[in-house]
Amino acid sequence: MQEAAQAYARTAQKTAGPRELEAQLLLRAATQLQAVADGTLTDNADVLTAIRYNRKLWTILVSSATAESNPLPAAIKQSVGKLGVFILSHSLRLEMQPARERVHVLVNINREVAAGLRSAAPAA
Repeated sequence: MQEAAQAYARTAQKTAGPRELEAQLLLRAATQLQAVADGTLTDNADVLTAIRYNRKLWTILVSSATAESNPLPAAIKQSVGKLGVFILSHSLRLEMQPARERVHVLVNINREVAAGLRSAAPAA
């Protein structure tokens, strides 16, 4: 059963559009961060791994969204850039001083952006 689920997930990733893939990655990061916030993930190395994964993901997302070649309107690029600056600085502070109660904001942002990406995705 587990193998079938993993095979489906791999196929879904290969056939998903860019927005859906971004949404999936944001939700994966949110799940890891939620485990930190809930206290399920307590090992310091695992906590740092979750925070760093989210930071790296957002570095890629912001770089892509704000690239000159990206056709997004300038206002959206600017908003994504500002959100990215907040997320990256908040993540760096968390890496230096992990605090479960300060992780929720990243979880919420990831979930909201993922939901927005999914609602904006063209129908297949």
